[in-house]
Amino acid sequence: MTKMRVNPNRMELLKLRRRRDVAKRGHKLLKDKFDELLKEFISRINANRKLRAEVERELAAAYGLFAVARGEAGRTTIEEALLSGAPGEIVETAERNVMSVRVPELTLTELPEPGGYSLATMPVVLDEALAALGAVAPKMLELAGREKAIELLAAEIERTRRRVNALEYVLIPSIDETVRDIQMKLDEAERGNLTRLMKVKDMIAQQQEADEER
Repeated sequence: MTKMRVNPNRMELLKLRRRRDVAKRGHKLLKDKFDELLKEFISRINANRKLRAEVERELAAAYGLFAVARGEAGRTTIEEALLSGAPGEIVETAERNVMSVRVPELTLTELPEPGGYSLATMPVVLDEALAALGAVAPKMLELAGREKAIELLAAEIERTRRRVNALEYVLIPSIDETVRDIQMKLDEAERGNLTRLMKVKDMIAQQQEADEER
């Protein structure tokens, strides 16, 4: 582990110990956040799987009705009928905070009634197909919002994981190693000072003994 480049003195030692305490508290908070994000992610994945199955089943039924309509009236006629009418805004968007992640909330406004084409020339099954598609539209929108939220949560989980690992495997061990190195150098310096003091004491004692003999 790479040690930090700091002056090996008691002031730096105190600073590093405080920094280590802050890093450990930050690590715990981030680890707790990571665990909660992961629980939320898994919960949403499980709920999303059921909704996706419902949407796919209902869409398949709606597409089947459209296929029948194309068979009765022809592809071109059906496409022209579907392009008739004026487009409008049918989706309202908002955001919600989920564990510091801004996830989208999509709301479907009232769908316009099918129209703009001749009921006399269009097969009845086209109305049935449009009604089936309109019925599944709110679930499709909910599914889109859920899947975008899952994508954003996954990105936040990865960012949090990297920060947790950086603290756990890089910063905190580096501080620990630096603290040990400084403490070792300070202990060596203290032992050296003690040895010098003992030598000075012995020299003074010897000098006093010599003075007494004279």
